[in-house]
Amino acid sequence: MAYKNVVLVGAGSIGRIILRGLVDSSQFNITPAVFPDSVNVWKTDYSKSDLEAAFNGQDVVISALGALGFAEQRKLVDAAVQSGVKRLLPSEFSCNSQDEAVVELLPLFQQKADIIQYLKSKESTGLTWTGVVSSLLFDWVCRFLGYDSTSRTATIWDDGNKKFTLTNQGYLSKAIVSVLQRPNETKNQILYIASVETSQNEILNALENVTGCKWSIIQTTTEEQVTEARMKLSKGDFDGALTLVRATSYGKLPGLKSNYAKDFKVANDILGFEWADVEDTVRTVVSK
Repeated sequence: MAYKNVVLVGAGSIGRIILRGLVDSSQFNITPAVFPDSVNVWKTDYSKSDLEAAFNGQDVVISALGALGFAEQRKLVDAAVQSGVKRLLPSEFSCNSQDEAVVELLPLFQQKADIIQYLKSKESTGLTWTGVVSSLLFDWVCRFLGYDSTSRTATIWDDGNKKFTLTNQGYLSKAIVSVLQRPNETKNQILYIASVETSQNEILNALENVTGCKWSIIQTTTEEQVTEARMKLSKGDFDGALTLVRATSYGKLPGLKSNYAKDFKVANDILGFEWADVEDTVRTVVSK
């Protein structure tokens, strides 16, 4: 039976994307940490008693907490167990915390990996879990991916031909809805999702086709980007972390598994949606 009562914890960009899908589906009673008029809001101090009160009578807890909240997720798990919650979705929704090469780039992701292990240890209590791993979001901010539509400039790592997968915002929100509609098929596992299997050069070609002009290219390498990013981080410049996030897709690094279509079995079929077209996605992004 599909779940009905859902608590969404986290009011950032990913939380809003997930909330949009839940609201649009019109199938859930939602208590989020963001504030549309159609849903209930619970402001929490993350104390044990407050979380348990918020989770009482709920079927699902979805954590969309950002980097500063990863360490709070153990509290969410404990409160979910005490409150009889049936399913918890931890804050994955990004690059793969189960990939050692990702954790080596982004040590903070070890906290995400630890929560998966903690959830596994709680399966005997009746709490189930699903980790949804999307890699980077394709249609969110092209500039974040290294494509500046204002200056028509693309920053290309290495030869630009390495294949990787990306996910569109709509696919991510639909995936969450589909998980809640399919509790048996999706319980106690990592689900890898993707909208496109592509490369930097393919995205660049699509942008040139859609905009009708040639773009300038800034050539760089994985080594240059990662070295500079780590230097920035050592000086407290958070831009370095954003570069390392890009490296989880673009980087030519030993053991890095960034093409979910080849490295894993993507869950698109289980969740009921098809692959997207790269140029169609780019056209939508450019039109906005």
